Amino acid sequence: MADRKIFPNSVTALPDEGLTPNGLMVHAAEPDQLTKMMTLLFAVGVPPKARAELEERVAKGEVIPPGEITQKYASSEADLDALTKWLQNEGFSIEQVSSDRTGVYATGSIDQIERSLGVKMVRVTRDGLTYTAAQNAPSLPAEVGDSVHAIIGLQPFRRAHKNSRRWVPSSGNRVSAENRGAGTLSPNIQNAPPYFVREILKAYGADGLVTGAGQTIAILIDTFPVDADVKAFWKQNGLAVNMARVEKINVKGGALPAPEGEETLDVCWTSGVAPEAKIRIYASGSLSFVDLDRALDRIIADLPSQPGMRQLSISLGLGETFMARDEVAAQHGRFLRLAAAGVNVFVSSGDAGSNPDATGHSSTGPLQAEYESSDSSVVGVGGTTLRLATDGSVTSETGWTGSGGGKSILFQRPPWQTGAGISGGTQRLVPDVSLAADPNTGAFLVFHGKATQIGGTSWSAPVWAGFCALLNEARTTVNKAPLGFLNPRLYPLAGTRCFRDVTAGSNGAFRAAPGYDMVTGLGVPNVGELLKALTAPAVA
Repeated sequence: MADRKIFPNSVTALPDEGLTPNGLMVHAAEPDQLTKMMTLLFAVGVPPKARAELEERVAKGEVIPPGEITQKYASSEADLDALTKWLQNEGFSIEQVSSDRTGVYATGSIDQIERSLGVKMVRVTRDGLTYTAAQNAPSLPAEVGDSVHAIIGLQPFRRAHKNSRRWVPSSGNRVSAENRGAGTLSPNIQNAPPYFVREILKAYGADGLVTGAGQTIAILIDTFPVDADVKAFWKQNGLAVNMARVEKINVKGGALPAPEGEETLDVCWTSGVAPEAKIRIYASGSLSFVDLDRALDRIIADLPSQPGMRQLSISLGLGETFMARDEVAAQHGRFLRLAAAGVNVFVSSGDAGSNPDATGHSSTGPLQAEYESSDSSVVGVGGTTLRLATDGSVTSETGWTGSGGGKSILFQRPPWQTGAGISGGTQRLVPDVSLAADPNTGAFLVFHGKATQIGGTSWSAPVWAGFCALLNEARTTVNKAPLGFLNPRLYPLAGTRCFRDVTAGSNGAFRAAPGYDMVTGLGVPNVGELLKALTAPAVA
Protein backbone atom coordinates (compact mmCIF):
# COMPACT_ATOMS: atom_id res chain seq x y z
CA MET A 1 0.00 0.00 0.00
CA ALA A 2 2.85 2.35 -0.90
CA ASP A 3 0.40 4.70 -2.61
CA ARG A 4 -1.85 4.95 0.43
CA LYS A 5 -1.48 6.58 3.83
CA ILE A 6 -2.37 4.28 6.73
CA PHE A 7 -3.82 5.56 10.01
CA PRO A 8 -2.75 2.96 12.62
CA ASN A 9 -3.68 5.15 15.60
CA SER A 10 -7.27 5.76 14.49
CA VAL A 11 -8.32 2.33 15.77
CA THR A 12 -7.17 -0.29 18.23
CA ALA A 13 -6.43 -3.67 16.65
CA LEU A 14 -9.07 -6.39 17.08
CA PRO A 15 -8.82 -10.17 16.59
CA ASP A 16 -10.80 -12.01 13.91
CA GLU A 17 -13.11 -13.29 16.63
CA GLY A 18 -13.27 -14.04 20.32
CA LEU A 19 -12.87 -12.12 23.58
CA THR A 20 -10.34 -9.28 23.90
CA PRO A 21 -8.50 -8.34 27.14
CA ASN A 22 -10.83 -5.33 27.46
CA GLY A 23 -13.91 -7.54 27.52
CA LEU A 24 -15.00 -7.03 23.90
CA MET A 25 -16.56 -9.97 22.07
CA VAL A 26 -15.64 -9.92 18.37
CA HIS A 27 -17.38 -11.89 15.63
CA ALA A 28 -17.90 -11.66 11.88
CA ALA A 29 -20.02 -8.91 10.37
CA GLU A 30 -23.45 -9.99 9.22
CA PRO A 31 -24.45 -9.38 5.58
CA ASP A 32 -27.51 -7.33 6.53
CA GLN A 33 -25.23 -4.88 8.35
CA LEU A 34 -23.30 -3.90 5.24
CA THR A 35 -25.98 -1.47 4.07
CA LYS A 36 -26.17 0.35 7.42
CA MET A 37 -24.80 3.90 7.47
CA MET A 38 -21.94 5.25 9.58
CA THR A 39 -20.71 8.82 10.03
CA LEU A 40 -16.95 9.37 10.24
CA LEU A 41 -14.81 12.40 11.00
CA PHE A 42 -11.84 13.00 8.74
CA ALA A 43 -9.68 15.30 10.89
CA VAL A 44 -7.48 17.58 8.83
CA GLY A 45 -4.11 18.48 10.27
CA VAL A 46 -2.70 21.90 11.01
CA PRO A 47 0.90 22.28 9.72
CA PRO A 48 3.33 21.19 12.50
CA LYS A 49 5.06 24.57 12.79
CA ALA A 50 1.75 26.43 13.13
CA ARG A 51 0.46 23.89 15.65
CA ALA A 52 3.58 24.21 17.80
CA GLU A 53 3.22 28.00 17.75
CA LEU A 54 -0.41 27.75 18.85
CA GLU A 55 0.50 25.33 21.67
CA GLU A 56 3.13 27.77 22.90
CA ARG A 57 0.76 30.75 22.85
CA VAL A 58 -1.94 28.85 24.74
CA ALA A 59 0.57 27.67 27.36
CA LYS A 60 1.29 31.35 28.04
CA GLY A 61 -2.40 32.08 28.51
CA GLU A 62 -2.74 34.26 25.40
CA VAL A 63 -6.20 34.95 23.97
CA ILE A 64 -6.31 34.97 20.17
CA PRO A 65 -9.24 36.34 18.16
CA PRO A 66 -11.25 33.53 16.46
CA GLY A 67 -10.59 35.05 13.03
CA GLU A 68 -6.85 34.89 13.55
CA ILE A 69 -7.09 31.28 14.77
CA THR A 70 -8.95 30.29 11.60
CA GLN A 71 -6.62 32.22 9.35
CA LYS A 72 -3.27 31.17 10.84
CA TYR A 73 -3.96 27.78 12.39
CA ALA A 74 -6.02 25.79 9.90
CA SER A 75 -5.51 23.57 6.91
CA SER A 76 -5.54 24.93 3.40
CA GLU A 77 -8.80 25.17 1.49
CA ALA A 78 -7.19 23.27 -1.37
CA ASP A 79 -6.47 20.26 0.89
CA LEU A 80 -10.02 20.36 2.25
CA ASP A 81 -11.51 20.60 -1.23
CA ALA A 82 -9.45 17.64 -2.46
CA LEU A 83 -10.62 15.52 0.47
CA THR A 84 -14.30 16.38 0.14
CA LYS A 85 -14.22 15.81 -3.63
CA TRP A 86 -12.65 12.37 -3.19
CA LEU A 87 -15.20 11.40 -0.51
CA GLN A 88 -18.08 12.44 -2.74
CA ASN A 89 -16.64 10.52 -5.68
CA GLU A 90 -16.43 7.45 -3.46
CA GLY A 91 -20.14 7.74 -2.64
CA PHE A 92 -19.94 9.40 0.78
CA SER A 93 -22.35 12.21 1.62
CA ILE A 94 -20.75 15.26 3.25
CA GLU A 95 -22.65 16.03 6.43
CA GLN A 96 -20.58 18.98 7.62
CA VAL A 97 -17.28 20.77 7.18
CA SER A 98 -16.15 22.42 10.41
CA SER A 99 -16.15 26.21 10.36
CA ASP A 100 -12.43 26.33 11.17
CA ARG A 101 -11.50 23.90 8.36
CA THR A 102 -10.20 21.19 10.68
CA GLY A 103 -12.62 18.39 9.92
CA VAL A 104 -15.02 16.82 7.43
CA TYR A 105 -17.97 14.71 8.64
CA ALA A 106 -18.97 12.18 5.98
CA THR A 107 -21.54 9.37 5.97
CA GLY A 108 -21.24 6.14 4.03
CA SER A 109 -22.51 2.57 4.14
CA ILE A 110 -20.49 -0.13 5.86
CA ASP A 111 -19.60 -1.84 2.59
CA GLN A 112 -18.60 1.53 1.07
CA ILE A 113 -16.34 2.22 4.05
CA GLU A 114 -14.72 -1.19 3.65
CA ARG A 115 -13.95 -0.58 -0.02
CA SER A 116 -12.87 3.07 0.25
CA LEU A 117 -10.81 2.89 3.43
CA GLY A 118 -9.42 -0.63 3.08
CA VAL A 119 -10.83 -1.91 6.37
CA LYS A 120 -12.50 -5.11 7.43
CA MET A 121 -15.65 -4.49 9.46
CA VAL A 122 -16.62 -6.87 12.26
CA ARG A 123 -19.28 -6.97 14.96
CA VAL A 124 -18.18 -6.04 18.49
CA THR A 125 -20.27 -6.60 21.62
CA ARG A 126 -19.63 -4.57 24.75
CA ASP A 127 -21.83 -4.35 27.84
CA GLY A 128 -24.66 -6.11 26.02
CA LEU A 129 -24.65 -3.74 23.01
CA THR A 130 -23.30 -4.75 19.59
CA TYR A 131 -21.61 -2.38 17.16
CA THR A 132 -20.15 -2.66 13.66
CA ALA A 133 -16.50 -1.62 13.88
CA ALA A 134 -13.23 -1.68 11.95
CA GLN A 135 -10.90 -4.53 12.79
CA ASN A 136 -7.81 -3.00 11.18
CA ALA A 137 -6.37 0.44 10.44
CA PRO A 138 -7.96 2.54 7.69
CA SER A 139 -6.08 4.14 4.81
CA LEU A 140 -6.54 6.84 2.18
CA PRO A 141 -4.87 7.50 -1.18
CA ALA A 142 -1.70 9.44 -0.47
CA GLU A 143 -2.73 12.42 -2.57
CA VAL A 144 -5.77 13.11 -0.33
CA GLY A 145 -4.49 11.53 2.87
CA ASP A 146 -1.38 13.66 3.40
CA SER A 147 -3.37 16.48 5.01
CA VAL A 148 -5.54 14.12 7.10
CA HIS A 149 -4.23 13.17 10.53
CA ALA A 150 -7.06 10.97 11.83
CA ILE A 151 -10.20 9.08 10.82
CA ILE A 152 -12.57 9.01 13.80
CA GLY A 153 -15.67 6.88 14.34
CA LEU A 154 -14.67 3.49 12.95
CA GLN A 155 -14.92 1.85 16.38
CA PRO A 156 -18.11 3.25 17.93
CA PHE A 157 -18.02 0.83 20.86
CA ARG A 158 -15.51 3.21 22.45
CA ARG A 159 -17.52 5.96 24.15
CA ALA A 160 -17.12 8.46 26.95
CA HIS A 161 -18.94 7.85 30.23
CA LYS A 162 -20.62 10.25 32.62
CA ASN A 163 -18.95 11.15 35.90
CA SER A 164 -21.83 11.44 38.37
CA ARG A 165 -22.68 9.25 41.34
CA ARG A 166 -25.99 8.76 43.14
CA TRP A 167 -26.17 8.73 46.92
CA VAL A 168 -27.54 5.90 49.06
CA PRO A 169 -30.05 7.42 51.57
CA SER A 170 -29.12 7.52 55.26
CA SER A 171 -30.04 9.47 58.35
CA GLY A 172 -28.77 12.98 59.07
CA ASN A 173 -29.48 14.34 55.61
CA ARG A 174 -32.13 16.70 54.29
CA VAL A 175 -33.36 14.00 51.93
CA SER A 176 -33.99 11.01 54.18
CA ALA A 177 -34.58 7.41 53.15
CA GLU A 178 -38.23 7.79 54.11
CA ASN A 179 -39.09 10.95 52.22
CA ARG A 180 -36.75 10.69 49.24
CA GLY A 181 -39.39 8.98 47.11
CA ALA A 182 -41.87 11.76 47.85
CA GLY A 183 -39.38 14.39 46.78
CA THR A 184 -39.65 16.35 50.04
CA LEU A 185 -37.01 17.83 52.32
CA SER A 186 -36.42 17.26 56.00
CA PRO A 187 -36.96 20.62 57.77
CA ASN A 188 -34.49 22.65 59.79
CA ILE A 189 -31.30 20.85 58.80
CA GLN A 190 -29.11 23.71 57.66
CA ASN A 191 -25.70 23.04 56.12
CA ALA A 192 -26.30 19.31 55.97
CA PRO A 193 -26.21 17.24 52.80
CA PRO A 194 -27.53 17.49 50.23
CA TYR A 195 -25.96 20.93 50.04
CA PHE A 196 -27.78 23.89 48.56
CA VAL A 197 -26.15 26.44 46.27
CA ARG A 198 -25.83 29.13 48.94
CA GLU A 199 -23.98 26.71 51.22
CA ILE A 200 -21.45 25.78 48.54
CA LEU A 201 -20.95 29.46 47.66
CA LYS A 202 -20.17 30.24 51.28
CA ALA A 203 -17.88 27.23 51.71
CA TYR A 204 -15.72 28.43 48.82
CA GLY A 205 -15.76 32.16 49.50
CA ALA A 206 -18.06 32.96 46.57
CA ASP A 207 -21.13 34.29 48.40
CA GLY A 208 -22.12 37.91 47.98
CA LEU A 209 -19.77 38.56 45.07
CA VAL A 210 -21.05 38.79 41.49
CA THR A 211 -23.70 36.84 39.61
CA GLY A 212 -22.22 35.98 36.21
CA ALA A 213 -24.01 38.80 34.40
CA GLY A 214 -22.91 39.12 30.79
CA GLN A 215 -21.37 35.65 30.79
CA THR A 216 -22.39 32.47 28.99
CA ILE A 217 -21.63 28.98 30.26
CA ALA A 218 -21.61 26.19 27.68
CA ILE A 219 -22.42 22.62 28.70
CA LEU A 220 -21.52 19.63 26.53
CA ILE A 221 -23.67 16.58 27.25
CA ASP A 222 -25.77 14.14 25.22
CA THR A 223 -29.27 15.40 26.03
CA PHE A 224 -31.41 18.10 27.70
CA PRO A 225 -32.83 18.18 31.24
CA VAL A 226 -36.55 18.35 31.96
CA ASP A 227 -37.53 21.99 32.44
CA ALA A 228 -39.72 21.21 35.43
CA ASP A 229 -36.78 19.67 37.33
CA VAL A 230 -34.60 22.72 36.71
CA LYS A 231 -37.38 25.10 37.79
CA ALA A 232 -37.99 23.09 40.96
CA PHE A 233 -34.28 23.23 41.78
CA TRP A 234 -34.24 27.00 41.39
CA LYS A 235 -37.33 27.35 43.56
CA GLN A 236 -35.93 25.18 46.38
CA ASN A 237 -32.72 27.22 46.30
CA GLY A 238 -34.53 30.56 46.27
CA LEU A 239 -33.00 31.53 42.92
CA ALA A 240 -34.68 34.09 40.67
CA VAL A 241 -33.76 32.34 37.42
CA ASN A 242 -36.03 31.46 34.51
CA MET A 243 -35.80 29.24 31.46
CA ALA A 244 -35.26 32.23 29.20
CA ARG A 245 -31.62 32.11 30.33
CA VAL A 246 -31.24 28.51 29.11
CA GLU A 247 -30.66 27.84 25.41
CA LYS A 248 -30.83 24.32 24.01
CA ILE A 249 -28.83 23.37 20.92
CA ASN A 250 -29.55 19.94 19.44
CA VAL A 251 -26.28 19.59 17.54
CA LYS A 252 -27.29 16.86 15.09
CA GLY A 253 -31.05 17.32 15.21
CA GLY A 254 -33.37 14.37 15.68
CA ALA A 255 -34.31 12.42 18.79
CA LEU A 256 -32.22 12.68 21.94
CA PRO A 257 -31.77 10.10 24.71
CA ALA A 258 -33.81 10.31 27.89
CA PRO A 259 -32.35 12.39 30.76
CA GLU A 260 -30.23 10.44 33.23
CA GLY A 261 -29.45 13.14 35.79
CA GLU A 262 -26.05 14.33 34.56
CA GLU A 263 -27.54 16.96 32.25
CA THR A 264 -29.81 18.15 35.08
CA LEU A 265 -26.91 18.42 37.52
CA ASP A 266 -24.82 20.43 35.05
CA VAL A 267 -27.56 22.93 34.19
CA CYS A 268 -28.86 23.38 37.74
CA TRP A 269 -25.52 23.98 39.37
CA THR A 270 -23.93 26.21 36.73
CA SER A 271 -27.04 28.39 36.72
CA GLY A 272 -27.22 28.27 40.50
CA VAL A 273 -23.65 29.48 40.98
CA ALA A 274 -23.96 32.15 38.26
CA PRO A 275 -27.70 32.96 38.21
CA GLU A 276 -27.43 35.88 35.79
CA ALA A 277 -25.30 34.00 33.27
CA LYS A 278 -26.76 32.50 30.12
CA ILE A 279 -26.56 28.70 29.82
CA ARG A 280 -26.12 27.05 26.41
CA ILE A 281 -26.63 23.28 26.42
CA TYR A 282 -25.00 21.54 23.46
CA ALA A 283 -26.69 18.14 23.20
CA SER A 284 -24.49 15.79 21.18
CA GLY A 285 -27.10 13.03 20.90
CA SER A 286 -24.67 10.33 22.05
CA LEU A 287 -21.36 9.90 23.83
CA SER A 288 -19.49 8.65 20.75
CA PHE A 289 -16.36 10.64 20.03
CA VAL A 290 -17.58 11.63 16.56
CA ASP A 291 -20.68 13.21 18.09
CA LEU A 292 -18.67 14.90 20.85
CA ASP A 293 -16.26 16.30 18.26
CA ARG A 294 -19.18 17.62 16.23
CA ALA A 295 -20.56 19.36 19.32
CA LEU A 296 -17.16 20.92 20.03
CA ASP A 297 -17.03 22.14 16.44
CA ARG A 298 -20.45 23.74 16.89
CA ILE A 299 -19.25 25.51 20.03
CA ILE A 300 -16.19 26.82 18.18
CA ALA A 301 -18.38 27.98 15.29
CA ASP A 302 -20.66 29.85 17.73
CA LEU A 303 -17.87 31.81 19.43
CA PRO A 304 -18.03 34.90 17.18
CA SER A 305 -21.75 35.33 17.94
CA GLN A 306 -21.36 34.46 21.64
CA PRO A 307 -18.63 36.76 23.00
CA GLY A 308 -19.52 35.97 26.61
CA MET A 309 -19.12 32.20 26.16
CA ARG A 310 -15.82 31.90 27.99
CA GLN A 311 -16.46 28.76 30.03
CA LEU A 312 -17.44 25.21 29.11
CA SER A 313 -18.33 22.35 31.45
CA ILE A 314 -17.78 18.71 30.43
CA SER A 315 -18.52 15.87 32.85
CA LEU A 316 -17.38 13.00 30.64
CA GLY A 317 -14.32 10.83 30.32
CA LEU A 318 -12.67 7.51 29.49
CA GLY A 319 -9.49 5.94 30.80
CA GLU A 320 -6.49 6.87 28.66
CA THR A 321 -5.53 3.23 28.06
CA PHE A 322 -8.88 2.63 26.36
CA MET A 323 -8.54 5.55 23.91
CA ALA A 324 -7.30 5.44 20.33
CA ARG A 325 -4.50 7.98 20.01
CA ASP A 326 -6.05 9.69 17.01
CA GLU A 327 -9.30 10.22 18.93
CA VAL A 328 -7.30 12.09 21.52
CA ALA A 329 -5.40 14.10 18.90
CA ALA A 330 -8.63 15.15 17.20
CA GLN A 331 -10.22 16.34 20.43
CA HIS A 332 -7.04 17.99 21.64
CA GLY A 333 -7.01 20.12 18.51
CA ARG A 334 -10.48 21.38 19.43
CA PHE A 335 -9.61 22.02 23.08
CA LEU A 336 -6.48 23.84 21.97
CA ARG A 337 -8.53 26.14 19.75
CA LEU A 338 -11.05 26.78 22.52
CA ALA A 339 -8.27 27.66 24.97
CA ALA A 340 -6.71 29.95 22.36
CA ALA A 341 -10.04 31.75 21.98
CA GLY A 342 -10.22 32.30 25.77
CA VAL A 343 -12.69 29.53 26.59
CA ASN A 344 -11.82 27.64 29.77
CA VAL A 345 -12.96 24.03 29.58
CA PHE A 346 -13.58 22.38 32.95
CA VAL A 347 -13.55 18.58 32.75
CA SER A 348 -14.36 16.17 35.58
CA SER A 349 -11.42 13.91 36.42
CA GLY A 350 -13.50 10.76 36.96
CA ASP A 351 -15.24 8.93 39.78
CA ALA A 352 -13.35 5.64 40.05
CA GLY A 353 -10.18 6.91 41.71
CA SER A 354 -6.75 6.12 40.32
CA ASN A 355 -7.80 2.87 38.60
CA PRO A 356 -10.92 3.41 36.45
CA ASP A 357 -12.15 0.62 34.23
CA ALA A 358 -13.70 1.06 30.78
CA THR A 359 -17.09 1.98 32.27
CA GLY A 360 -15.73 4.54 34.75
CA HIS A 361 -17.72 2.82 37.49
CA SER A 362 -15.06 0.63 39.04
CA SER A 363 -11.73 1.13 40.74
CA THR A 364 -10.40 -2.22 39.49
CA GLY A 365 -9.02 -1.03 36.17
CA PRO A 366 -5.42 -0.20 35.30
CA LEU A 367 -3.61 2.69 36.94
CA GLN A 368 -4.46 5.62 34.67
CA ALA A 369 -5.79 9.13 34.33
CA GLU A 370 -8.97 9.75 32.37
CA TYR A 371 -9.21 11.61 29.11
CA GLU A 372 -10.60 14.37 28.53
CA SER A 373 -9.48 15.76 31.91
CA SER A 374 -5.86 14.89 31.10
CA ASP A 375 -5.80 17.12 28.02
CA SER A 376 -3.17 19.83 28.39
CA SER A 377 -5.62 22.51 27.17
CA VAL A 378 -8.34 21.94 29.77
CA VAL A 379 -8.71 22.41 33.52
CA GLY A 380 -9.03 18.96 35.10
CA VAL A 381 -11.31 19.04 38.15
CA GLY A 382 -11.00 16.49 40.94
CA GLY A 383 -13.22 15.84 43.94
CA THR A 384 -13.29 16.22 47.71
CA THR A 385 -15.42 15.20 50.66
CA LEU A 386 -16.78 18.42 52.19
CA ARG A 387 -18.28 18.63 55.67
CA LEU A 388 -19.84 21.79 57.05
CA ALA A 389 -20.64 22.94 60.57
CA THR A 390 -24.15 24.12 61.43
CA ASP A 391 -23.05 27.72 60.85
CA GLY A 392 -21.85 26.88 57.33
CA SER A 393 -18.13 26.96 58.07
CA VAL A 394 -15.95 24.14 56.77
CA THR A 395 -15.20 21.56 59.46
CA SER A 396 -13.15 19.32 57.19
CA GLU A 397 -12.35 18.71 53.54
CA THR A 398 -10.44 15.67 52.35
CA GLY A 399 -9.65 14.06 49.03
CA TRP A 400 -12.58 11.94 47.86
CA THR A 401 -11.85 8.25 47.27
CA GLY A 402 -13.43 8.44 43.81
CA SER A 403 -11.50 11.47 42.59
CA GLY A 404 -9.78 10.61 39.33
CA GLY A 405 -6.13 11.51 39.02
CA GLY A 406 -2.73 10.36 37.96
CA LYS A 407 -0.01 10.70 35.33
CA SER A 408 -1.02 11.03 31.71
CA ILE A 409 0.44 8.63 29.16
CA LEU A 410 -0.79 10.88 26.33
CA PHE A 411 0.41 14.39 27.22
CA GLN A 412 3.76 15.82 28.22
CA ARG A 413 4.16 18.03 31.29
CA PRO A 414 2.97 21.54 30.32
CA PRO A 415 5.37 24.38 31.13
CA TRP A 416 2.88 25.92 33.57
CA GLN A 417 2.57 22.76 35.70
CA THR A 418 5.20 23.53 38.31
CA GLY A 419 5.30 24.14 42.05
CA ALA A 420 5.38 22.49 45.46
CA GLY A 421 4.35 18.84 45.41
CA ILE A 422 4.86 18.42 41.66
CA SER A 423 7.34 15.62 41.26
CA GLY A 424 9.99 15.31 38.64
CA GLY A 425 9.09 13.68 35.37
CA THR A 426 7.73 14.61 31.99
CA GLN A 427 4.08 13.60 32.19
CA ARG A 428 1.00 15.82 32.52
CA LEU A 429 -0.50 15.41 36.00
CA VAL A 430 -4.22 15.31 36.79
CA PRO A 431 -6.25 16.99 38.28
CA ASP A 432 -5.47 20.70 38.32
CA VAL A 433 -8.00 21.78 40.95
CA SER A 434 -10.84 20.22 42.91
CA LEU A 435 -14.15 20.86 44.66
CA ALA A 436 -16.84 18.98 46.59
CA ALA A 437 -17.80 15.74 44.81
CA ASP A 438 -18.45 12.94 47.33
CA PRO A 439 -22.08 11.78 46.83
CA ASN A 440 -22.31 10.94 50.55
CA THR A 441 -21.91 14.66 51.28
CA GLY A 442 -23.37 15.60 47.95
CA ALA A 443 -25.47 18.11 46.05
CA PHE A 444 -29.19 18.77 46.15
CA LEU A 445 -30.97 18.03 42.88
CA VAL A 446 -34.50 17.53 41.63
CA PHE A 447 -34.77 14.68 39.13
CA HIS A 448 -38.02 13.31 37.73
CA GLY A 449 -39.79 15.66 40.11
CA LYS A 450 -38.18 14.20 43.23
CA ALA A 451 -35.61 15.66 45.59
CA THR A 452 -32.41 13.65 45.55
CA GLN A 453 -28.73 13.79 46.44
CA ILE A 454 -25.98 13.38 43.88
CA GLY A 455 -22.23 13.78 43.58
CA GLY A 456 -19.21 12.87 41.52
CA THR A 457 -16.71 15.08 39.76
CA SER A 458 -19.67 15.83 37.48
CA TRP A 459 -20.69 18.16 40.30
CA SER A 460 -17.30 19.79 40.86
CA ALA A 461 -16.65 20.58 37.17
CA PRO A 462 -19.85 22.61 36.48
CA VAL A 463 -19.44 24.49 39.77
CA TRP A 464 -15.93 25.50 38.69
CA ALA A 465 -17.38 26.63 35.35
CA GLY A 466 -19.83 28.78 37.30
CA PHE A 467 -16.99 30.23 39.36
CA CYS A 468 -15.14 31.08 36.15
CA ALA A 469 -18.19 33.04 34.96
CA LEU A 470 -18.04 35.03 38.21
CA LEU A 471 -14.33 35.73 37.69
CA ASN A 472 -14.85 36.84 34.11
CA GLU A 473 -17.72 39.15 35.08
CA ALA A 474 -15.57 40.70 37.79
CA ARG A 475 -12.82 41.40 35.25
CA THR A 476 -15.23 43.18 32.94
CA THR A 477 -16.31 45.49 35.78
CA VAL A 478 -12.72 46.77 36.06
CA ASN A 479 -12.27 47.00 32.28
CA LYS A 480 -10.07 43.93 31.97
CA ALA A 481 -10.31 41.42 29.15
CA PRO A 482 -11.82 38.01 29.93
CA LEU A 483 -9.43 35.40 31.27
CA GLY A 484 -7.26 33.38 28.96
CA PHE A 485 -6.43 29.75 29.70
CA LEU A 486 -6.61 29.56 33.50
CA ASN A 487 -3.97 26.98 34.34
CA PRO A 488 -0.97 29.28 33.64
CA ARG A 489 -2.60 31.76 36.04
CA LEU A 490 -3.69 29.27 38.73
CA TYR A 491 -0.45 27.36 39.36
CA PRO A 492 1.50 30.47 40.47
CA LEU A 493 -1.27 31.10 43.05
CA ALA A 494 -0.77 27.74 44.79
CA GLY A 495 -0.02 28.19 48.48
CA THR A 496 -1.67 31.62 48.60
CA ARG A 497 -5.03 32.58 50.10
CA CYS A 498 -6.58 31.82 46.70
CA PHE A 499 -6.54 28.10 47.47
CA ARG A 500 -7.29 25.92 50.46
CA ASP A 501 -4.81 23.08 50.34
CA VAL A 502 -6.36 19.63 50.87
CA THR A 503 -3.84 17.45 52.67
CA ALA A 504 -5.71 14.25 53.59
CA GLY A 505 -7.53 11.54 51.69
CA SER A 506 -6.67 9.03 48.97
CA ASN A 507 -8.02 7.94 45.59
CA GLY A 508 -6.27 4.57 45.66
CA ALA A 509 -2.70 4.88 44.39
CA PHE A 510 -2.29 8.53 45.37
CA ARG A 511 -2.75 10.52 48.56
CA ALA A 512 -3.59 14.13 49.19
CA ALA A 513 -0.63 15.96 50.69
CA PRO A 514 0.69 19.51 51.20
CA GLY A 515 1.11 21.25 47.86
CA TYR A 516 0.00 19.73 44.60
CA ASP A 517 -1.24 16.12 44.61
CA MET A 518 -2.91 13.75 42.14
CA VAL A 519 -6.13 13.57 44.16
CA THR A 520 -7.08 17.24 44.58
CA GLY A 521 -4.56 19.11 42.43
CA LEU A 522 -3.79 22.58 43.79
CA GLY A 523 -6.70 22.26 46.22
CA VAL A 524 -10.07 24.02 46.38
CA PRO A 525 -10.65 27.71 45.64
CA ASN A 526 -11.35 30.74 47.76
CA VAL A 527 -13.26 32.48 44.98
CA GLY A 528 -13.23 35.87 46.67
CA GLU A 529 -9.44 35.80 46.91
CA LEU A 530 -9.12 34.50 43.35
CA LEU A 531 -11.31 37.38 42.20
CA LYS A 532 -9.03 39.88 43.91
CA ALA A 533 -5.90 38.29 42.50
CA LEU A 534 -7.21 38.12 38.95
CA THR A 535 -8.62 41.65 38.90
CA ALA A 536 -5.70 43.39 40.62
CA PRO A 537 -4.38 46.48 38.76
CA ALA A 538 -1.06 44.82 37.99
CA VAL A 539 -2.73 41.76 36.45
CA ALA A 540 -3.35 41.79 32.68
